[in-house]
Amino acid sequence: MSDDRSHHVTLRLARDYEFVAQFNDVPGAPTIRFDEPAPLGGARAPNAAAVLGAAVGNCLAASLTFCLRRARMDVKDLTVNVTTHVARNERGRFRIDGIDVELEPVVGADGARLERCSELFEDFCTVTASVQRGIPVRVSLKQRETEAAA
Repeated sequence: MSDDRSHHVTLRLARDYEFVAQFNDVPGAPTIRFDEPAPLGGARAPNAAAVLGAAVGNCLAASLTFCLRRARMDVKDLTVNVTTHVARNERGRFRIDGIDVELEPVVGADGARLERCSELFEDFCTVTASVQRGIPVRVSLKQRETEAAA
């Protein structure tokens, strides 16, 4: 049995530069609308660069959550802030030149188990490990105090 996976998405033009993505492998899944920022599009939805940043952040969050739960830590909250940097390259074309991800879990007081997960979780994130082949991804992890989350 192979561990290979594939995911199928259909995108359809809605209007102007807006597209709607349907996730064919997930029955009942909501669609996602994309739009380009002005002046090309109407900025009525995130563009592909923003969604790529969200995918990287989500993958890291899921990987960290999995590690913390395997370490029997109670994940009370987890906030992930992602900044996707877009700049012009030497030919004047816009390219993603970096993604910054800051993860802030609220897990209680066991710093040793959090430290262990901080050494492991990035390596298990499929999306981030793949994106890092061509785009720098900078990840920071800082524990938020339980009282600060309340």
